[in-house]
Amino acid sequence: MRIKRRSGAVLALVATTVLVASGCSSGNSGTGTNTSDLYKNPVTINWWHNANQAGPLQTFWQKVADDFHALHPTVTIKISAIETNDLQRNRIPAALLSGNPPDLFQSWGGGEIADQVKAGYLKDITADTKNEVASMGPAANIWAVGGKQYALPFDFGIEGFWYNKDLFTKAGISSPPTTLDELNQDVTKLKQNNITPISVGAGDKWPAAHYWYNFAVHDCSAAAITNAATKQDFNDSCFVKAGDDTKTFIATKPFQNDFLATPGQQGANSSAGLLANGKAAMELMGAWDGGTMQTLTPDQKEPSFLSWFPFPSTSGGAGGNVQMGGGDGFACSNKAPAECVELLKYIDSPDVEKAFAATGAGIPVVKGAEAGLSDPVLQTIAKATQSAQSVDLWLDTQFGSTAGTAMNDAIVAIFAGSGSSQGVVDALKKATSR
Repeated sequence: MRIKRRSGAVLALVATTVLVASGCSSGNSGTGTNTSDLYKNPVTINWWHNANQAGPLQTFWQKVADDFHALHPTVTIKISAIETNDLQRNRIPAALLSGNPPDLFQSWGGGEIADQVKAGYLKDITADTKNEVASMGPAANIWAVGGKQYALPFDFGIEGFWYNKDLFTKAGISSPPTTLDELNQDVTKLKQNNITPISVGAGDKWPAAHYWYNFAVHDCSAAAITNAATKQDFNDSCFVKAGDDTKTFIATKPFQNDFLATPGQQGANSSAGLLANGKAAMELMGAWDGGTMQTLTPDQKEPSFLSWFPFPSTSGGAGGNVQMGGGDGFACSNKAPAECVELLKYIDSPDVEKAFAATGAGIPVVKGAEAGLSDPVLQTIAKATQSAQSVDLWLDTQFGSTAGTAMNDAIVAIFAGSGSSQGVVDALKKATSR
């Protein structure tokens, strides 16, 4: 069973850009490992990851360590499995600051990794991982800073619309929409057949706010998103346009009754529950949604009618085929032995990534590894992630927790009919000026 929430590690990330991370390039020079020195002397790699609960991923990481040791007996791997928030907010920062960090540790990219690079904590792995980066889609850029690679993802998925194929067929919709105009047409068809087009959990705020986020990454250029994340510059008119697009979409009345009070992911009457139980045709949500819905049906099984499509393109947007999502990766500390980079490359090798996919714990980033996914919907998400022109981390992650809270409140006010497009921008400026 695969269950994720839009919380914990993803929400806790430090804000700043992920597409064009700026600034320093501290750390090792990245000239490449002298392979003749590898595996000559015994080394111990201390590896910290967040699979701290019994389950397939914890077992999987132990097998990866055991298999790597079997291939390279001089490398001993000691694993510590630590809860995500404790790992990210306490253990890793304290260990890096103390000068006694683990060799290999969980990394969520974005601003967090940019800060670690600036402080000189991470090993520059650019030269050693060119093949691995080439095998991935644009998600690898989230773990790069200033054009250099400092970590590699193993799991990343973009957000999109989960939908009920049976209800689409009932409404005469033969294929999922690729443009916003087509989505609007499908909403009309569904309403004409007395089907609630889209469920949204505005009661939890962030599920509703994600509409504005998606309009923003489609309407705004990469430079505008970068400036917003790194310089708190929200003056580009695309941010107001994102609000206007959100208002226009809400005006089509695509959502269920009482959507302002509906929770996102908890219970059969949540937005996920409405889709899971055939009471709505679509829900905009992250790649974990199928696993969530599995827990909200009477038989505790993921509905067989589920399918998925990425957020459609918008008219006049500057973002192009840009999508938004989140994931996980690993970084090697600046003090780690060269074998740490080899272990990281092994984690991202096609066979290991395919085996990771088979655990159902996430979506692999290496092209071709999606074949290990048993769920065809996740296979679709994996391919869409890899084929995107570029990917952004969640905007509340990029802009920071203080900005994210204010932004979400202002966006939900638009949903409630009391907010404005400029109000979202004003809220962001106020929150980031403190």
